Amino acid sequence: MKKKILIVIADYYKDISYGLLKSAQDYLPKNFIVKIIKVPGVFEIPVSISKNLKKYHAFIALGCVIKGQTPHFDFISHSSTEAIMNLSINSKKPIGNGILTCLNMRQAKARKKKGAEAAKAIVSVLLQK
Repeated sequence: MKKKILIVIADYYKDISYGLLKSAQDYLPKNFIVKIIKVPGVFEIPVSISKNLKKYHAFIALGCVIKGQTPHFDFISHSSTEAIMNLSINSKKPIGNGILTCLNMRQAKARKKKGAEAAKAIVSVLLQK
């Protein structure tokens, strides 16, 4: 059976997000069926995954949060990470977390290949015997 994967990408920082997406797509096996949903920000990723839990075998969350002058960074980073972990545990489906939480744009640009790590994580869980 072909594995169906949903990638949810927050494209607020388009250059970073599409770098993450490309690295994830390059890693995924060619026989996987992959759909991509775009959302405006990282905060919208968990609800998009939640709405699609029954339709896919695994998920990849991609996006970037960059620290600014307010505590907003901390709230968004913590909330989205916790929600993704809870969804994964409760659904017993792998969710690769490729959401970057960086202090500045330079750090984010240096980590665009992290999408492949999120893809690798879900593939390893899906292929467990």
